[in-house]
Amino acid sequence: MQVFGNVATQPERKVSKTSGKGYYEFRLAESQRNVDTSPTWYTVRMMKDTDPGLAKGDFIKTTGKLKVDYYLSREGKPTGTLLIIAFEASKLARPASALAAEQAAAAQEARPTD
Repeated sequence: MQVFGNVATQPERKVSKTSGKGYYEFRLAESQRNVDTSPTWYTVRMMKDTDPGLAKGDFIKTTGKLKVDYYLSREGKPTGTLLIIAFEASKLARPASALAAEQAAAAQEARPTD
């Protein structure tokens, strides 16, 4: 499956309790830009021990296998999350705030100095 959305949490390195191998995990909000007020939330688990180079707010495409991860909440109630076991997660766009900062810096450099 492929999902397009925004990275909602900074990717965090974790270690598998069973295999001892490292992986990265983050939350992803999938929504239609300027249309969807209720995004679909996923947990993305990249089973590679290399930093994916993603940051909170990045617009990405992720490809992987969709699963449902069931667990007990802090209150002891059964709950779950949509989990993507990702083969790939690639950045498609920078966060709007980072893009605005880059444009402001470029405009500042382009101004003539007296």
